[in-house]
Amino acid sequence: QVQLVESGGGLVQPGGSLRLSCAASGSIFSINDMGWYRQAPGKQRELVATITDGGSTNYADSVKGRFTISRDNAKHTVYLQMNNLKPEDAAVYYCKQQITMRRGRPAYNYWGQGTQVTVSS
Repeated sequence: QVQLVESGGGLVQPGGSLRLSCAASGSIFSINDMGWYRQAPGKQRELVATITDGGSTNYADSVKGRFTISRDNAKHTVYLQMNNLKPEDAAVYYCKQQITMRRGRPAYNYWGQGTQVTVSS
């Protein structure tokens, strides 16, 4: 069994910063891609940023230059540093990790429970 636990969301003023964390626990052999997604009310879930096991990153155009994704493989954790937050960044943020539980078994996507980010003055 694998579980992802997110933390770090909250209320911040425009221009402020937050750092999200997402830690996986349980039976883990390896983790491939990790990523962050967000969903605002009335909108579809969208990709924010991803990072491969080799450290290659990809960002949505709307967050380039403001958000940074990183990972700590030893801790099975992915982070999202969000700077210069804007009201349009407000959403529930979800992490996803592509996890293999045992050698030779396929990898599956696991999702965190979501954490609310509110950007308001």
